[in-house]
Amino acid sequence: MSNKVKEKVLEIINDELYIPLTPPDLYTLMGEDKYDVGDFFDTLCRMEENMDICVTKNGKISSPEKNGYLRGTFSASARGRFGFTVTEKGDFFIPPKFTLTAMDGDEVLIRKFGTGSKYYGNGNEAEVCAITKRNTVTFVGTFHGYTRAGRMIGEVRADSERLDICASVSGLDKSGASDGDKVVVKITKYPRYDGDSIHGKITDVLGKSDTLEANYLSILHENSIVTEFDTGVLEDADRIAKEEIKPDGRLDLRCKNIFTIDSESAKDLDDAISIEKTEDGYILGVHIADVSHYVREKTLVDKEAMARGTSVYFTDKVVPMLPKVLSNGVCSLNGGEDRYAMSAFMTLDKSGEIISTSVHSSIINSKVRGVYSELNDILKNRINSQFYEKYSHIIEDFYLMMELYGILKRKSVQEGAMDLESDESEIILDKNGHPVSIIKRERGETEKLIEQFMLCANRGVAEFLTAMEMPCVYRIHESPETEKTDAFLNFALNMGIDVSCARIGRTPSPKQLSQILDNARELGKADVVSSVLLRSLKKAKYSAQPKIHYGLATELYCHFTSPIRRYPDLTVHRILKSVLRGDIDGEKVSRLAKFAERSAQMSSENELRALYAEREIDDLYKAVYMADRLGMDTGGVICSVTSFGFFVRTDDMCEGLVPISSLNGEFFFDENAYSLTSSDRIFKLGQRARVRVLEADIISRKITFELISCEESEIPKTKYASMKKIPTQESKSKGRHSLSDRQGRNGKRTDSSPKRRHSTKSFSKKGKRHR
Repeated sequence: MSNKVKEKVLEIINDELYIPLTPPDLYTLMGEDKYDVGDFFDTLCRMEENMDICVTKNGKISSPEKNGYLRGTFSASARGRFGFTVTEKGDFFIPPKFTLTAMDGDEVLIRKFGTGSKYYGNGNEAEVCAITKRNTVTFVGTFHGYTRAGRMIGEVRADSERLDICASVSGLDKSGASDGDKVVVKITKYPRYDGDSIHGKITDVLGKSDTLEANYLSILHENSIVTEFDTGVLEDADRIAKEEIKPDGRLDLRCKNIFTIDSESAKDLDDAISIEKTEDGYILGVHIADVSHYVREKTLVDKEAMARGTSVYFTDKVVPMLPKVLSNGVCSLNGGEDRYAMSAFMTLDKSGEIISTSVHSSIINSKVRGVYSELNDILKNRINSQFYEKYSHIIEDFYLMMELYGILKRKSVQEGAMDLESDESEIILDKNGHPVSIIKRERGETEKLIEQFMLCANRGVAEFLTAMEMPCVYRIHESPETEKTDAFLNFALNMGIDVSCARIGRTPSPKQLSQILDNARELGKADVVSSVLLRSLKKAKYSAQPKIHYGLATELYCHFTSPIRRYPDLTVHRILKSVLRGDIDGEKVSRLAKFAERSAQMSSENELRALYAEREIDDLYKAVYMADRLGMDTGGVICSVTSFGFFVRTDDMCEGLVPISSLNGEFFFDENAYSLTSSDRIFKLGQRARVRVLEADIISRKITFELISCEESEIPKTKYASMKKIPTQESKSKGRHSLSDRQGRNGKRTDSSPKRRHSTKSFSKKGKRHR
C-alpha cells in the first residue's frame, strides 16, 4: 500500500465539499499522471480492509465518518468485558460482546446503536466495527511455565485489570524467565474474534512477582513512565543550559523583593512572587521560570517533554519532565541567582477583582528560598519564631501577601469555588525503602496563599490571551450532568444535609454546591459528602477551546505557573512569547492554534497516565505496609459502599474491602444512598468501623479486611423492592435466594455492579498545585 496514495485519498474524501465518487472518477481527480493505476486500486482495497474508507451501495468511495462511523479511543473496564469509547461527539458505552477484541487504549471505529435497537439504543451505546490501530503492543504479567512433550512452554496473564489478556509463549520466547517471574510480553499475534488465541514474546524479566521491586517496575511499564533520558536529549539539555544569562531586552526585576515559597524537599522551583500596595488595591507579581527560552520548539528536549507531558511524583522519587540540568538547574528559581522568568502582573482592586494583567519577559533574582513550614511557623509565633531572622528583609511583603490572600480567599468563596475535602497521604520509608508509617499530609496557610496566587495568575493570563484573540491551552471543567447532581442532592438530603439552595432537575451552580458543602461541614459530614460530590463531577482536562472551569467558578482559566513540570504551561508560555515579540500574523496564529490543540490533547492523556501511575505506586506501598500487619486490628471510616461489600479507610490512610461474603445475613444494596442494609444492620458512608487485616496482595495492590465492629446507625424505613438484594455466603449456603433474586424486573439476568474505580476528578495533585 502506498502511503502517498493513501494520504491523497484521505485528503480528498475528508474535504467538506467532497461528493462520493467511483474509484475511476476518484483516480482522475487525483491526477492520473501522478499515480500508478495498479498501486491506486491496491491501496483502495487495503484502505477498505482497514476501514480508512467506506464503499457505498452504489460503489462510490466515502469516508467512514460520513457513513455514520465515529473514531475514538477504547477504554476497557475491569478485565476488558466492556468499555467506553471517547470520540469528538461524546463518550459511548460499548456493551459486552461488541468490543471486537479491542484492548484498552486501541484506536477504534464505532457505530451507534439505533434508537429502539434490540440491544440497547438509549443514545450513547455503540459497537466497535474496526480496530484501526493496536496501541497495546506490550503488557506486564506473571509467567507460568510447564513442560509439554518434553518442551518448555507457558503463558502470561496480564496484571492490569483493564486487559483481559493471557498470551501463550513458547520455550524459545521465554528469555530466561522462570515460573512465577514478573515479565514484559510483546504481543506477536492479536485475537481476531472472541476466544481466539494470543501469542507473545517475553522481552524483559522484572523479577519475582511477589517482590516490591518487580511490581514497582511493572507499574512504570504499564503506564509508560520512562525514568531515564536518552543520551541525545541529555546532551541537548547540557548544551542549552550553558548559555550565559543576560538581561538583554528583558524587564530587569533583580532589585525587586521577589522570592519563592515551596516545600523543603522541592528542587524544581518554578514560581516566585512579589507584591505592591497601591492607592486602589494591589499589584500581584507572579514570576514563572522561563522554560520556553531553553526548551525550543522541535528540539530533542522539547519532543521528549511533550511525550512525557508532566513530571510524575512517586513516594520515593520524582520522574521529571525535563532533564535535571534544566529542571533543578538553570530553570529553577534558586535563591540569590539570576534567572530568566515570565512575569505576570495582576492589578487588583481592594475586593480582589482583576482589573488588568500584563506579561513580560524578565530577569529576576530571588531574595530568599522560602519554605512552607518555616513561614507557617512565623505566622504562628511572629517575631518569636526561630525563622524570623531569615525572612526579616521580606517580612513586611509577606504580611502584605497574607492580607491579599485573605481577600482572594473570601472572593473565591463568594463566587462559589468549591473546596472539596481531599485527604492526601504521605508514606514514610526507612533507609531501605520500606514503608514504616503513613500520615495525613497537612496544608498550612502559606500553602493556601501560594495556591490562591497561582489561581489568580492562571486566570489573569487566560483572560489576557483571550482578549488578544490568541490561542491558548485552557484548563476546563465542564458542568456536571443533571442526573448525577440529582443523585448527589438526594444522597445529601438522606444524610440530613440542608440542600434547599438547589433544585432537583436543574444543574446546581458551583456556589449552591459550595453552600451544601458548608452545611455538611457544620454537621461534621464534609468528608463523606465531598467524596460523593466528587464522583458526580466531570474530570478537569485541557482544551484549546475556552470553556468554564466549573469547580473554580470561573469563565476562563489556564495553566501558566508550572512549565518545569507541565507541558501545557510551556505551551502557554510559547504563545505569550509570540505576543510579546509581535509576530502574530494570520499564519503564525493558525500554526499556534494547531499546536495548542495537539498540546491540549496529549497533555490530557499524559496527565491521566501519570495520575494512574502515582496512585498505583501509592497503593503498592500501602499493600506492602499492610502486609506487615496481617492479623492486626485498626480503626477507620467506611469510605465507599458497593454491591459486593464496603471499603474502609483506616486511620493510617489505607483502604481495604470488607467483602459482603464475610458478613452474616441478607443485605440490600441501595446505590443512591450508598448503603448495605439487612434486617438489623446498616453499613453506609462515614460510619466508624474496626477491622482486622486479613490479606494484603501486592500484585493486585488490594487489601482485604474482616469486620470486628461498626458504630450503630438508624436503619431507614425503606421499601426493599427498590433495592438490589445481595446474596451473602451464609444465605447462599442456606439456599435462600430464588430466581427472582438473580433476575431483574424485565426477566433478564442483571449484571454485577461496576468495580471500584479511582476518581480522577480532583483539582489538586499530591504535593503540588494542580487545579
